[in-house]
Amino acid sequence: MAKKNLNEMSFLDHLEDLRWLLVRSTIAIIIMAIVTYFISDYLFDTIIFGPTRPTFFTYIYLCELSHSLGFAESICITEMPFIIQNTEMEGQVNVFIWICILAGFILAFPYILWEIWKFIGPALYDNEKKNAKIFIFFASLLFFLGVLFGYYVIIPMSVNFVATFTVSDVVLNQFTLNSYIGMVKTSVIAGGLFFELPIIIYFLTKLGLVTPLFLRNSRKYAIVLVLIVAAIVTPPDVVSQTIVAIPMLLIYEASIFLSVFVAKKELKS
Repeated sequence: MAKKNLNEMSFLDHLEDLRWLLVRSTIAIIIMAIVTYFISDYLFDTIIFGPTRPTFFTYIYLCELSHSLGFAESICITEMPFIIQNTEMEGQVNVFIWICILAGFILAFPYILWEIWKFIGPALYDNEKKNAKIFIFFASLLFFLGVLFGYYVIIPMSVNFVATFTVSDVVLNQFTLNSYIGMVKTSVIAGGLFFELPIIIYFLTKLGLVTPLFLRNSRKYAIVLVLIVAAIVTPPDVVSQTIVAIPMLLIYEASIFLSVFVAKKELKS
């Protein structure tokens, strides 16, 4: 059956397309989740719980960086004074399932973008439809960079902070499995979605909902917000906060630059 033109499609037709978008995306996530099942030992032991060990890449790098900057052992990590425990009957089963689904979502993200592009494709001009591969490539790249930023920067900084912070020597840090996994999921997904900011700004600028002037005027608020976030998720030292804040500020500045480019292009057309 031939696909209807955009002008011929009713509201129910759009809902039907959206339903199949969700169905196909869900199937893709499940398939990728099943794939991760076969590497679950590596997924959990090396990736998920990697930031709980002093030998994790980020901790070693920060220690070397502190030496090169003349801070001696100020941010070197030699131990993680906490344990992770499961306190629920089905806790480990639920964590196993949700981590596989999360990994499946991350791996299937480019395909999900392709489905989204096909859904909005009928509303685009012919020259815009030709940019599908470019859109999917850069959107996927930014998402994966954000996931890596969340994993290699936000998670270890957060773990280091909560592991070493204590109100008294009497209190021992014994974190629940769900709380640790919740932090991991939030950090990688939030990082991935935040790095999609330039893509979001691109479309908002094309729709006329955001202007370069608005983004420039909001820069000071964005800087304050980024510094607050960096202060929350990192230990109380300037080096760690700078490492977290700089990439986030660069993403915001890149969004302004992209908004200017789109706005100029829209004026010429």
